[in-house]
Amino acid sequence: MELPTTADEPSERIDPSPVEAPLETVTSDPSVIERKLLTMRWSQTHIPTLRENPAEADAPSHQLLLRAGFIRQLMAGHYSLLPLAVRVRSKIVSIIREEMTVIGAQEFSLPAMHPAEVWRRSGRWDAMGEEMFRLTDRKGSELTLGMTHEEIFTSLATELKSYRELPQTWYQFQTKFRDEPRAKGGLLRTREFTMKDSYSFDLTQEGLDRSFDLHREAEHATSRRRPSARPR
Repeated sequence: MELPTTADEPSERIDPSPVEAPLETVTSDPSVIERKLLTMRWSQTHIPTLRENPAEADAPSHQLLLRAGFIRQLMAGHYSLLPLAVRVRSKIVSIIREEMTVIGAQEFSLPAMHPAEVWRRSGRWDAMGEEMFRLTDRKGSELTLGMTHEEIFTSLATELKSYRELPQTWYQFQTKFRDEPRAKGGLLRTREFTMKDSYSFDLTQEGLDRSFDLHREAEHATSRRRPSARPR
């Protein structure tokens, strides 16, 4: 982007970011500069705004997200995140990840679909009730779409063989599925959503309390953060 100039004034380049160095100091490759500039063009970003509140949106937050072009509803409780929402989500995830790193947590990425037997071993296959999405594959095996991941993390923790390996703090960002009976609140109480869930494995009750306090500190630090703030 360039400022308007007159015959007596030299052309000046606006630094696209107060943090990043000017493009010409980063690379001299024209194709790289062109790709970088394309990412900065607001006019090329898909932001489908609406003038009126959609009929299906009752909650004010839901109305604003739809009208501002952040989300679109596919069906009840299932939403597509558009480019603006993806950027917001990415910044939130980055902030949480930084604070979890501070307390020594390790990030995992676990499957969203689980075999029924791991839930039966914990006794929660029946206890979860109708909120659990259940399905059967072509071989007849019973499966579920994960509404939480305690069972899966615990199955991985069986590989911890010595007390010397404790404590361990594991977490992830993963899509969860819950068959909510009334999914009408926009991004609240949806049937498909991103959750950051975290688990600690400790040797003593005192260690468990310490892990809880560390998580609480991380949550408080996250709530005070802003996207432009630097990690501690």
